[in-house]
Amino acid sequence: MAKSYENAGVNLEAGYEVVRRIKQHVASTARLGTMGNIGAFGGMFDLSQLGVKEPVLVSGTDGVGTKLKIAFAMDKHDTIGIDAVAMCVNDVLAQGAEPLFFLDYVALGHNIPTKVEAIVAGVAEGCRQAGCALVGGETAEMPGMYADGEYDIAGYTTGVVEKSKLIDGSKVKAGDVLVGIASSGVHSNGFSLVRKIIADNKLSYFDNAVELGGRKIGEVLLTPTKIYVKQVLDVICNCDVHGICHITGGGFDENIPRVLREGQGLEIYEGTWEILPVFKALEKWGGVPHREMFNIFNMGIGMVIVLDESEAPKAIGILEKHGEKASVIGKVTEKEGIVDILPF
Repeated sequence: MAKSYENAGVNLEAGYEVVRRIKQHVASTARLGTMGNIGAFGGMFDLSQLGVKEPVLVSGTDGVGTKLKIAFAMDKHDTIGIDAVAMCVNDVLAQGAEPLFFLDYVALGHNIPTKVEAIVAGVAEGCRQAGCALVGGETAEMPGMYADGEYDIAGYTTGVVEKSKLIDGSKVKAGDVLVGIASSGVHSNGFSLVRKIIADNKLSYFDNAVELGGRKIGEVLLTPTKIYVKQVLDVICNCDVHGICHITGGGFDENIPRVLREGQGLEIYEGTWEILPVFKALEKWGGVPHREMFNIFNMGIGMVIVLDESEAPKAIGILEKHGEKASVIGKVTEKEGIVDILPF
């Protein structure tokens, strides 16, 4: 045992225990192309096994933001890893790419093996939902960098798509419709405002809120970000998809216009999907102007698929077979740069 390092606050034995604990979770994410075992210096993946003729690799990296503060307050760590995976894989999916593998980075002041195992178990669950392999990662114990009980997590993923099937928005045209897929909640954006609203109203994450059906506020807020990979890839395989938008920070205004071309704008028809109770509660508690909510949160729509109007019924049918709530929520217009939220 390295006593000198332990005296400096780093427990190497705890690190070894973490590796032992997470091996089973990592193994559960294996898929076609996976190579090697956890513990190597680099994660490996055999792209040649996939039979992609002109592979384009699409990569993404992200974290969970200050949603972590709620996990700390609730001492609940088994879903935050799902969020880390979701934020990465949903982004590469927006280019039509199938996520292949994922790596995570967990940094904390003191290594508590059971806590790290809970975090990585969530990562593994997210990878299974996305169909990608957890091929490696890093757990960094850094005394003095984090308050007791706190940590940070980030992730990285790489996906692949045939060059001829890359979705880049170049086919989007005026008259195309927006098929919105329901979110599971706030996902992993806007939590600096969420936490301020909770604090300003002197609420506790352990409070049971009438506005949330009597559920604990923190429990609702920690609902993991939905992973859309398998269901959206099914739509891509069966429909001519022109664009895909992952609704993250910046809400509708920031994210949907990313797929538009010069001279194009959007009309969104409020009332064509369910705005979840959590957003209505935050709007009420925080006194946030209703239109502004769409520029901060996903408002109940986590992913948008842009396609020709004739393709919408088929796409919605596929999504519903996967258990998703989906509907036409708007259309592409010729009003350049405009995002209109209109009553339905």
